[in-house]
Amino acid sequence: MDNKNNNSNYSAENIQILEGLEAVRLRPGMYIGSTGSRGLHHLVWEIVDNGIDEVLGGYADHILVEILKDGYIQVTDNGRGIPVDLHPKTGRPAVETILTTLHAGGKFDGKSYKVSGGLHGVGASVVNALSESFIVFIQRDGFSYRQDFAYGEPVGELQTLGESDQTGTKILFKFDKTVFVETQEYDYEILRNRIQQLAFLNKGLKITLIDARGEIPIEKNYQYDGGIVEYVRFLNGNRAKVNEDIIAIEKVVDDISIEVALQYNDSYSTNLISFVNNIATHEGGMHEDGFKMALTRVLNKYATEANLLKKDDSFIGEDTREGLICVISVKHPNPQFEGQTKTKLGNPEVRQIASQVTQEGLERFLLENPQDAKAIVEKSLTASRARIAARKAREATRRKSPLESLGFASKLADCRSKNPEISELYIVEGDSAGGSAKQGRESEFQAILSLRGKILNVEKARLDRILSNKEIISMIQAIGTGIGEEFDASKARYHKIVIMTDADVDGAHIRTLLLTFFYRYMKGLIDLGYIYIAQPPLYKVTSGRRAEYVYDDETLEKLLNELGGRPQLQRYKGLGEMNPEQLWDTTMNPETRTLLQVSLKDAIDADNVFTMLMGEEVEPRKDFINENAVYATNIDA
Repeated sequence: MDNKNNNSNYSAENIQILEGLEAVRLRPGMYIGSTGSRGLHHLVWEIVDNGIDEVLGGYADHILVEILKDGYIQVTDNGRGIPVDLHPKTGRPAVETILTTLHAGGKFDGKSYKVSGGLHGVGASVVNALSESFIVFIQRDGFSYRQDFAYGEPVGELQTLGESDQTGTKILFKFDKTVFVETQEYDYEILRNRIQQLAFLNKGLKITLIDARGEIPIEKNYQYDGGIVEYVRFLNGNRAKVNEDIIAIEKVVDDISIEVALQYNDSYSTNLISFVNNIATHEGGMHEDGFKMALTRVLNKYATEANLLKKDDSFIGEDTREGLICVISVKHPNPQFEGQTKTKLGNPEVRQIASQVTQEGLERFLLENPQDAKAIVEKSLTASRARIAARKAREATRRKSPLESLGFASKLADCRSKNPEISELYIVEGDSAGGSAKQGRESEFQAILSLRGKILNVEKARLDRILSNKEIISMIQAIGTGIGEEFDASKARYHKIVIMTDADVDGAHIRTLLLTFFYRYMKGLIDLGYIYIAQPPLYKVTSGRRAEYVYDDETLEKLLNELGGRPQLQRYKGLGEMNPEQLWDTTMNPETRTLLQVSLKDAIDADNVFTMLMGEEVEPRKDFINENAVYATNIDA
């Protein structure tokens, strides 16, 4: 009865209408994904994408991105310049209308832009709404103009600065510090990687990045006349190639442009990257589906006709994608994405077009290059045999509960909680450390899995061998997500998976092997921020009644100088040297521990690093060691 009385005042007066850009400021995460690092950098991409749209339309060929001091970003393009004439509906200059109104822009009539990444028309206005200062400079129609904004609102009228014989748009903005509290510094590498990617995706476009925050500005210029073919060559790096010539396919069907570039290498992983109108489609979509269908169909047909497949045998999709590096780029006049963040393409017509274009181009390549064709088919054949050999081993990873496996119960000391959000899994090196961790943990939410020795280097092994490794099986069963194409992050039994190894060379090696496994077979856990690295102390310093744990040599030196005298120093070479109480206090107690969250700023760079450090090729690894040996410390640990 009370509830009814409380709700009786619900009327039209309770309905709030957010005008202009109020909605953006109230719920910024809805428009830019987050108010952390991802959202902060998304501001830059919204403005750069507008310049790219001018490039796609054939009106611009150079974009300049400058990282300035005090949080300012400046983006300049040599396109047509934003219109400045009065808008017939608002009676205000078009530039003001565009920057102060959601869903206002030149991308809805289908005439101004044939292809565009920012079809929602909210990009620039959202950046304006979330900026404490936003200034636009325009050159067009023989004049130069300027208009200032703050927090999404105009500051004064559009100004005519003088005559100009140039065209283009320059936008200078500074993010609102009250919105972006978590991160207030632009990451140079995040910006550089994406800008290089955009240069690959747009043949002939020159993009310049300048970081002017230091005493000496850093300038990078990117321009690739070969487009995504050069992208694939870059991604493949020093890997041994199965087909020396990159397969390049390009065609326009019904105003939809499809570009595909692919090459096989001797690795066992797949690296398929797709884009629509330069927007990375991380979750794939119809263009990827069409490509995969055609690839499997064409290779099956070729292998059958060449009598390379036994009767009734056939490849499945994963067989044909082992060792594949592929970039797919689609230019679509009316793409349908899932949400403003654009992670998956939903246009059904693209699947058929991508499939048709891929099939035609791939069949032509195989016929014209019989040696490469045979090598690719043999690569798929080997993958197929490994898949069949792994079938039985894979069954071990599909059990409903990890404790159903005999012998596994002793390896995993599970926590009592069944809530993944609070549950933690510590992957511990060795039985000794595992024993201390089991005794010292908080059993309500902390699980312990101790590994014996070093796990298999998955960079050098196929799935059948990986799934015969007891330590890897233990991890897969414990985590519960499955691996590879069966991976499902929603089934993760723990949302904190902590790698806890000794602070020595062997410990570092085990940690790298584990990270390689997670990156290759459970990358979604890294993307979600579920993987952590524990930071056990290196020393215990005792002086009288005072005892402190020290985690690095720099802090140790400061502490010893502070204490003076002759304090007692204990060096922990292994976790097993700590008793349960010490391990809890230093490494496992949520209130006092230090955990490093594993993240990937750029998956491409990460892929190359794992391949270089853990792959078959010796020379790249040797070069890396020679270049970086000077920075090594604690080599005798």
